[in-house]
Amino acid sequence: MDKGEVYIKVMEVDDAAGVRIVVAVCDKELLGKKFSEGEIVLDVNRDFFGGFLADIDEALHYLENAFTAMLVGDNIIKEAIKAGLIHPDAVLRVSGIPYAHIVRL
Repeated sequence: MDKGEVYIKVMEVDDAAGVRIVVAVCDKELLGKKFSEGEIVLDVNRDFFGGFLADIDEALHYLENAFTAMLVGDNIIKEAIKAGLIHPDAVLRVSGIPYAHIVRL
């Protein structure tokens, strides 16, 4: 079954604790869009999310190894929950668009 395509951007952040991997993933159709609800704005901008196009299984691999990550979209959120990477209660929504953060301490 095709789970859809996503954009993945992998960034390395070098801080006092060493190099940490930051991953941004969004469903393909959301890249470049902005959603707002009251004063809350979810900006799925190309600078942060616009890495490379891949399938969701590849995105999950990057997310498993990320120190921190931002996920946006129904497809990636659903699959990240199935994979045990995020808890369903951790998913927030802006204008119906789901998003979640992963932070490993």
